[in-house]
Amino acid sequence: MNKVLVTGGAGFIGANYINKLFADPAFKGKVLNLDALTYAGNLESLEAIDAKYGRDRYFFEHADICDVSKVNRIFKDFQPDTVVNFAAESHVDRSIDGPLQFVQTNVMGTATLLAAAMDMYRTLSEQEKQAFRFHHVSTDEVYGSLGDTGLFTEETPYDPSSPYSASKAASDHLLRAWQRTFGLPVTISNCSNNYGGYQFPEKLIPLMILNCLEHKPLPVYGKGLNVRDWLYVDDHCEAINTIIKRGRTGETYNIGGHNEIKNIDIVGIICEILDEMEPSTKLKSYKELITYVTDRPGHDLRYAIDASKIEHELGWKPKETFDTGIRKTVAWYLDNRQWWKNIQDKSYQQQRLGTIK
Repeated sequence: MNKVLVTGGAGFIGANYINKLFADPAFKGKVLNLDALTYAGNLESLEAIDAKYGRDRYFFEHADICDVSKVNRIFKDFQPDTVVNFAAESHVDRSIDGPLQFVQTNVMGTATLLAAAMDMYRTLSEQEKQAFRFHHVSTDEVYGSLGDTGLFTEETPYDPSSPYSASKAASDHLLRAWQRTFGLPVTISNCSNNYGGYQFPEKLIPLMILNCLEHKPLPVYGKGLNVRDWLYVDDHCEAINTIIKRGRTGETYNIGGHNEIKNIDIVGIICEILDEMEPSTKLKSYKELITYVTDRPGHDLRYAIDASKIEHELGWKPKETFDTGIRKTVAWYLDNRQWWKNIQDKSYQQQRLGTIK
């Protein structure tokens, strides 16, 4: 990993990944961050990295992964030995409001990256080809919905429910096609719900934290019984590097946090932590703000990951429990208020999206 191209590096997981790369004393390489800076892209998440490593080991390119000429130029000029593809439209509610943007970015954008990577790969020496990896970051949502029991494995058939998950399923299939047809060395990871610092506040956990702090209603879809497995973002970043370094080419690895929790319980836990860390001056408990709202269309009941393959083959397992990870996350949003206040100043007010009128 001497020259790492990170797509979507200004987003939530991408920014955490870049920060984590440079925090590792063993990493001596260079990183090029390619990001379109859509609403969820935020270069403030990488200000410290840019100040310390900019113009030397960290570089930023403002570009859309669908821009064929720019993507081709970046591959030609930077010559990465590692590609980590985070770039995607990722919010299910937004995919209901505007599905075609998800198809464009997640499907056509991934195809553009793969084509450019393949053009560069053909020019490499045999030794360079052995070192090259293209890692694609996907989601457990491609598998559809589980009942009360069972787990998603790497062999679970794809059954996406939303435009978001369908577009991610399509991008996964493109990776496999480029590996099987053209021989491009790829790996894929399908992860469960991430949480942690730098997450755009449309997602459940930061949305609830910020709404509590501002005494806004805490909107819980349906009865709050939908179950998700939660993965602390630092654990996810470590898993990705483990796959890149030790994973088998052409393989898929599920990454889970071993934390199956109902949405309503997540909200309750956040309220309890904030009741302790920053008690309300107006309420006995932030739980008084919980409000049940109409469920999201096509809302999958339960996701749960079987992450035994990555543990047994590559030796990775999450370090954080949900109890430790969620406390770190709440503390991060309390300690970094200016980061999320700047997002609010740009007009995002935690409004409800994804309703069919």
